[in-house]
Amino acid sequence: MQQPAVNIMVKAARAGGNVLLRHMHKLDAINVVEKDRMDYASEVDRLAEAAVVKELRRAYPEYAVLGEEYGEQKGSRGASRYTWVIDPLDGTSNYLRGFPHWCVSIALCEGPEPLHGVIFDPLRNELFTATRGAGTQLNEKRVRVAERKDLNGATIATGFHPRERQRTAAQFDCLRQVLSVAEDVRRTGSAALDLAYVAAGRLDGYFEAGVQAWDIAAGMLMVREAGGKVTDYKGAVMGPVHVAMQSRQIVAGNLRVSEALQKNIVASGYAAAY
Repeated sequence: MQQPAVNIMVKAARAGGNVLLRHMHKLDAINVVEKDRMDYASEVDRLAEAAVVKELRRAYPEYAVLGEEYGEQKGSRGASRYTWVIDPLDGTSNYLRGFPHWCVSIALCEGPEPLHGVIFDPLRNELFTATRGAGTQLNEKRVRVAERKDLNGATIATGFHPRERQRTAAQFDCLRQVLSVAEDVRRTGSAALDLAYVAAGRLDGYFEAGVQAWDIAAGMLMVREAGGKVTDYKGAVMGPVHVAMQSRQIVAGNLRVSEALQKNIVASGYAAAY
């Protein structure tokens, strides 16, 4: 049985997803702004976030909110030990191009650590949920990370964040080393779905730099609750709300794959670039 907070998060994620679905067939009319070089936001991001926040605030007005478009806001009663960490549209670039791979991501954090996570893919009607100490589910069925023992034959996801292009050469060196062993590499354009897919065993591992708390808070919990491990490039376990201000790097997979991947990142010199 899902926790009451998770039920509210699911309702909020579906509300945000419905906004995104309603607008996806009129992309040419959507107002888009470039927040940073090659980093975009649209009016649909803001509309979806408003729909998500409305549902969350209705149930828990005292909780703080941290969101990509919303910024950081205190609850109605001031500072709170609980924070909603929201990405109303993870994969904005995909969405704006009509590339069908994006999602809504919501986490409820107590301090720096997530208690609950929800990632919703409206196009596939796939709902990933996780609760600390209670595992990860996909459409109410328990999922686990893949059982691969090392990088041999693994499929690994990564990303090329626009704010990290000065380290692209080091990342390519790392990828060259990974691909000498792994089967393939994917670049999907959604950090949240990458983590959900690792939790569900669809991907063996994932690494990326430049991520923000709202990109990964829910997905980190899902990987951990599915039996996996999440660290930064140097192997340190991190709290998701603080990652935006500290390492902004993530490595995820089952225990063996994540450790092998993290060692590869160090051995290739990529970790030393930070």
